[in-house]
Amino acid sequence: MGAKRNIVFDMGNVLMTFDGREFARVFTDSEEDARALYEGFFGRGEWALLDSGTIDHATMMRVAEAHTPERLLPNLHECFDHWPEHSRVIEGTNDLALRLHDAGWGVYVLSNANDRIEQQLSQAPAFDVLDGLVVSARERLMKPDPAIFRVLCERYDLDPASCVFVDDNLDNCAGARVAGLDAFHFTGDATELEAYLGTLA
Repeated sequence: MGAKRNIVFDMGNVLMTFDGREFARVFTDSEEDARALYEGFFGRGEWALLDSGTIDHATMMRVAEAHTPERLLPNLHECFDHWPEHSRVIEGTNDLALRLHDAGWGVYVLSNANDRIEQQLSQAPAFDVLDGLVVSARERLMKPDPAIFRVLCERYDLDPASCVFVDDNLDNCAGARVAGLDAFHFTGDATELEAYLGTLA
């Protein structure tokens, strides 16, 4: 598949699903309660602070408790502990990651995520072949800041020009390009991604 020899995946909605509304439904019995749970937890702006490493999980829980109806606090606590288990594997990209690994590519993940990322990512078949992982909460840097892509390349001694970054967010793809990586905007079709990799010289 050409001279590019490292693929760098985002996690959420690339290797594993992330849908806070879907997760909230798992832990509630009605659409109304699911909406309230979502708005108190996944839908809050503080979620980005958790992913950035600015606040910890205990703080996020206090925020969520303050914005969730009291009758739903048991649901919130169960959701807080177990939602990653309900993230689903995206089979096409995981299958591709395994095949790229077998073909000699380096396989990496760079994700805007909290420091419990392994609870979710470890369910992905690609996790077992990863050559490296960079997580926003641990670096206190977030995509699309080009600096987080430079962290990846410096930590694992990668030439940015040898890397293809895959993300469902166009802004994050733009940040990768500023840092010197190639980037592919993933819209759900792994065959399209594989075809793109096949065009690389």
